[in-house]
Amino acid sequence: MAPKWRELADRLAARIASGEYAPGQQLPHIRDLVEAGEGSKSTVHAAYKALEAEGLVTSSRGHGTVVRQQTPLKRLGISRYDKAKWRDGDEVAFIADRVATGRAYRRGEQTQQVSRVAAPQAVAAAHGLPAGAEVYARARLVKEGEQPTHTLTSYYRPEHVEGTRLVDPTPGPAGRGGGYRVLYDAGYEIDHMKEELFARIPTADEVKLLQLPGGEPVVELHRTTYTADGTVVEYAIGVHAASRFAWEYDFKVPDSARDGEAEQ
Repeated sequence: MAPKWRELADRLAARIASGEYAPGQQLPHIRDLVEAGEGSKSTVHAAYKALEAEGLVTSSRGHGTVVRQQTPLKRLGISRYDKAKWRDGDEVAFIADRVATGRAYRRGEQTQQVSRVAAPQAVAAAHGLPAGAEVYARARLVKEGEQPTHTLTSYYRPEHVEGTRLVDPTPGPAGRGGGYRVLYDAGYEIDHMKEELFARIPTADEVKLLQLPGGEPVVELHRTTYTADGTVVEYAIGVHAASRFAWEYDFKVPDSARDGEAEQ
């Protein structure tokens, strides 16, 4: 016979699977289940820890035990930066991911802080600046409902963004079309970019900020954005909860040998 905590965990898991407890919904407080006769405090606590270990819920101080989104966001690769989305429309990158996944979004799900800081070494190198030169840092925390999905901090040269909406700390995207539209209107049309991805163990602060369950890694993104003449107009560092994204890239396969023949 299974222990009582296992039986309770299985009942709760079935209610999550049926949709009775929806993604983003908080499970009852432990004391409420105890009062409902579901078991002792230690039994309910053990059941909740089992659900967390199985990836069905997250648990954190101040947020309680919340049902996890089981279908990860489709984090588009190349197509999320399509100019038709932000130059001609109003679909900034994080919204493009939500649309591609068939999920709703609210503009308030992106918050931000803007500050002028001494450029970290990687930022200074990307922008071709001397160490310690000042840059603008636009730090965002992006959520899906109440569930944080990732952070993203973009670094800009002051002369590129001074006086624009990119240095306005108002929550949400930087107006219609977001940051790339702001750069476009300022005369800096993005042409190509480089992205680097790697997984790592999160810091204690990241575990708290992203409400990560125990043992979950993060995927760190470094993005360098260029104009056609090679000017770097943004260097961004993102930290993504690994289980909350599925990365998708769809691109034409290069044939450099043939392309080289065409140029001769």
